[in-house]
Amino acid sequence: MKTVLGYLRPHAGRVAAGAAIKFTAAVLELILPLLLAEVIDELVPAGDTAAIWRTGGWMSLLALGAVGCNITANRMAAWVSMEMTRVLRQDLYRRIQGLSCTQADQFSPSSLVSRLTNDTYNVHQMFDKVQRGGIRAPMLVLGGLILTFLLEPSLALVQLAVSLLTFLTITLVTRRGIPHYTRAQAAVDTVVRILRENAAGVRVVKALACQVRERDRFDTANQAQRQAEAQAGQVMALANPITDLLLNAGLILVVLVGALRVNAGLMPPGQIVAFMTYFTLIQSATLGLSKVFVKVSKGAASARRIQEVLLAPEQQRQTAPLPAGGGFLGMDRVTFSYQGAKPDVEEASFLLRQGGMLGILGPTGSGKSTLTALLLRLYDADRGVVWVGGMDVKAQDRRALQSRFGVVFQSDDLIRGTVYENISFLRNLPRPAVGAAARTAQAWPFISQLPQGLDTPLDLGGANLSGGQRQRLLIARALADRPEILILDNADSALDYSTAAALRQALRRDFPCTTLVIISERVSAVREADCILVLENGRIDAQGCHDALMASCRRYQRMAKLQMGGDVG
Repeated sequence: MKTVLGYLRPHAGRVAAGAAIKFTAAVLELILPLLLAEVIDELVPAGDTAAIWRTGGWMSLLALGAVGCNITANRMAAWVSMEMTRVLRQDLYRRIQGLSCTQADQFSPSSLVSRLTNDTYNVHQMFDKVQRGGIRAPMLVLGGLILTFLLEPSLALVQLAVSLLTFLTITLVTRRGIPHYTRAQAAVDTVVRILRENAAGVRVVKALACQVRERDRFDTANQAQRQAEAQAGQVMALANPITDLLLNAGLILVVLVGALRVNAGLMPPGQIVAFMTYFTLIQSATLGLSKVFVKVSKGAASARRIQEVLLAPEQQRQTAPLPAGGGFLGMDRVTFSYQGAKPDVEEASFLLRQGGMLGILGPTGSGKSTLTALLLRLYDADRGVVWVGGMDVKAQDRRALQSRFGVVFQSDDLIRGTVYENISFLRNLPRPAVGAAARTAQAWPFISQLPQGLDTPLDLGGANLSGGQRQRLLIARALADRPEILILDNADSALDYSTAAALRQALRRDFPCTTLVIISERVSAVREADCILVLENGRIDAQGCHDALMASCRRYQRMAKLQMGGDVG
């Protein structure tokens, strides 16, 4: 919570000014009952009409002044809350961008989306409500109690007792409400996760006729979230009825005690009216305080969730380099596990010269993509050394390291925008470079036939393109900045054999100095590699060039013969 509260520090001046204006408004509101008592007790019995009008005019001015002060302070509170939330959301987004993949997996994408949207909104509401009611309400309660004690201590004791009981009720209810709101926010994460999954996989859902099942799954999560919110609401709903009961009981006591004292000649009638006004004012402020506590309950739960991300430790710092085993790209006895249990990659070792071509071959789930994730330092190896450019990746700046790569992942997607924007991808690359990359990626033939060429708009995810066209645009995106190392993770899976062969030929022609890493389940895609890794269950079963593996590795021989028939030489 302290970390989130720190975002108010740059606006301390505005907060203080707003508090001063709220204080002025509270003072003006507290003066009004005193003037009303004076009119009833002194001016009306004296029949001084002019004085009554004059005092009424002052009361009107005080009321208008209080309204003006409250409006000004509320506008200042709204500005501070919005600006503070903007900076908080920006810093949270940047921290999410800096999380390691391990940390992102631990938080889960749906939870991070919920924290960035719903939780920051709750924090905004909390700070806005605290500045508006959290300053005014205590001032009215404290000032009202002081004035009532000055007017009539015996009646003030009734007011004090009711106020203490009200405050105690609000405190107890709030303490019970915060854990419920924390659980409700976790339930929101689940709803967001299911919604993201459905939005991303809408075609699969429709193709497999799973709409009913997905609706049921969403309804279940939505119902769980509703129940969590309902439980929190049921707890917080106790505050208003109890405080209303205390308010009415207090008013009855004030009227009874006041009437007895007026009949006994111990106090004037106007003071009863003033007391009832103060009593209503104080209790209304206390009720307003209860609403503030509701926002604080939700906001505090959200602030803790945001703080968890902001204070997440930096897991991938630069460290002293371990000795590299030679070569431009390589690994030495690398072991890695996503969940810390069974290794996903075990004792992996290989070397590749600069400008060479590495092929990674293996069935689904054999650890092919994990090897590239370690090269990119999306994850850190549990044991062993990974090096790029002859240096341990842990000794390199992560952004500088990753800027050396051009990558096409299996699950990459296109953004809503033009063809140029998808290939340039926020890098403001010159159009000739984009066009050259598209030609190398075998994308130019279909781009040139589009209505507006590079300026043709694409739907989200490239829905208005075929699978092969989308893949070629993704390859062009990776090539456009002329990377030092190019990783293609099953990037030709949607291409026909002739287009895939033309792509490989164009890569050798246009990027002769680029180190190439090709991940595939096709032998034809990697047969020309300088080194081919054959993976099985996270281990490198064999490695070497195509001819060497054909002579020594039965698994490779089987794959080659099944896929290529007699053309395996």
